Amino acid sequence: MKLVKNENQKKADIVSDKEAEDAFIKILKWLGEDPAREGLLETPKRVIKAFKEYFKGYQEDPKKILEKTFGDVEGYSDMVVQKNISVQSHCEHHMAPIIGIAHVAYIPNQRVVGLSKIARVVEVFSKRLQTQERLTVQIANTLMESLDAKGVAVTIDSTHHCMTMRGIKKEQATTVTNYYLGQFKEDLSYQNRYLRFIAK
Repeated sequence: MKLVKNENQKKADIVSDKEAEDAFIKILKWLGEDPAREGLLETPKRVIKAFKEYFKGYQEDPKKILEKTFGDVEGYSDMVVQKNISVQSHCEHHMAPIIGIAHVAYIPNQRVVGLSKIARVVEVFSKRLQTQERLTVQIANTLMESLDAKGVAVTIDSTHHCMTMRGIKKEQATTVTNYYLGQFKEDLSYQNRYLRFIAK
């Protein structure tokens, strides 16, 4: 498998696994290490394998995940809230981990989506280089558009290792972002109910 940055990237620009491994060998040398020593011989290959997992979101289309919906819900029209979805991402500034949880709610417009699909959308966008603000907005906009929802709310609460392990080194600091669309933005009663649900 070859990781690509986006669908528009030219084939000539695609980097092979071997080229990526060679780059990590150079980084090991830059660190002052000997890539030929026993403990590091397989490290570049292992890093490539790990990166394919960390950044697999570039290979997936979140809108396709939401294509199948269900209309047999007995007229259910209130918000659907999914709490405590794990988030593992990497910041685009230092490629350091972002670890946290996401809460997602939407107000269906006659049709609902399978619950696992919401968590999968969170994962697809998380498995890319991110800022937390953009991640929050991407999840919300995709759900709103793909489900033709009456409203969407997304909250992410996470720890940024670029703050806890380097730089200012504030180990207890967390970051919370919120984004509201539709009725969640227009009607504070929906927003307040949502906030009460995720606070429990």
